Amino acid sequence: MTNLKIAVPAGRGACILFLLLGCPVGAQDDHAGHDHGEEAVAIELSDRDRDDYGIVVEGAGPGVLVRTLVLPGEIHPDDDNLAHLTARYDGVVTEVRARIGDRVVEGQVLAVIESDESLAPYPLKTMIGGTVIEKHITLGEAVSRDTRPFVVADLDTVWLDLFVNQRDLQSVVVGQPVRVEHRPTGTVVGGMIGYVAPVIDEDTRTATARVVLDNAGGRWRPGMFVTGTVEIGRRDVPLAVPLEAVFTVHEHPVVFVEDDHGFEPREVVLGEDDGRLVEIRAGLEPGDRIVVSGGFTLKAELEKSGFDDGHNH
Repeated sequence: MTNLKIAVPAGRGACILFLLLGCPVGAQDDHAGHDHGEEAVAIELSDRDRDDYGIVVEGAGPGVLVRTLVLPGEIHPDDDNLAHLTARYDGVVTEVRARIGDRVVEGQVLAVIESDESLAPYPLKTMIGGTVIEKHITLGEAVSRDTRPFVVADLDTVWLDLFVNQRDLQSVVVGQPVRVEHRPTGTVVGGMIGYVAPVIDEDTRTATARVVLDNAGGRWRPGMFVTGTVEIGRRDVPLAVPLEAVFTVHEHPVVFVEDDHGFEPREVVLGEDDGRLVEIRAGLEPGDRIVVSGGFTLKAELEKSGFDDGHNH
């Protein structure tokens, strides 16, 4: 059994209770000179309970709100590191030495073709090292000069093509940071927009924004669908807190502030948020020590104290 308790210090923080019950921020003067002996609520925790419940306190201060745009995308081979092998002469395939998925080196023979034009069998060699990603050739098959028997890609780098709706095009520019995530595997890396297509795709009615990704470990496979979160703007705010520090009490946003008496629930006026931080426009001062983790315990104790039931003005 813990030593959690509700303390009600006399004559202090008189408006906190009224705020929770609907008194607007800044109404402290309306109560000046009155005896509010049981109007400020403080929740006391022992040091051990603070540790057990994971209570973390930080000073409130300025923050940066980040505007983002979440876009779907697909991994493709890097076209700048791609080779289409073609037959030099018409002929018949007499040897096939590579399969899809094989790692090959520059100059390696992938097939042999016998041709009357060349007067002798000739080798089909890859111009780059990489991975065979396409194979359109079989033993004994007749091939012509326009045949492309193999496609080899150096997959040490790949392209992530993000699909940008027309309404968002003005927000996406070269140089913006991107958080790339493959949700099925939980893989997350950072990247940057390196190219935005000047034309709209006729079928999808979207434009392509491209990120070049390092793939030396082979984690990104062509054909994967991924999500790219593009940072499209930032705004400095004088006071911000983590979203998880804000709770709803009596339909009002509240944060728990630590002082000499314990943890006091204090109503705040919220501004914009970015899904991580939320701007505080009133109710807190820079340097106020607020609970940023473990606040659910404090809210539960507040509710168990009968505060909700006994203070309905």
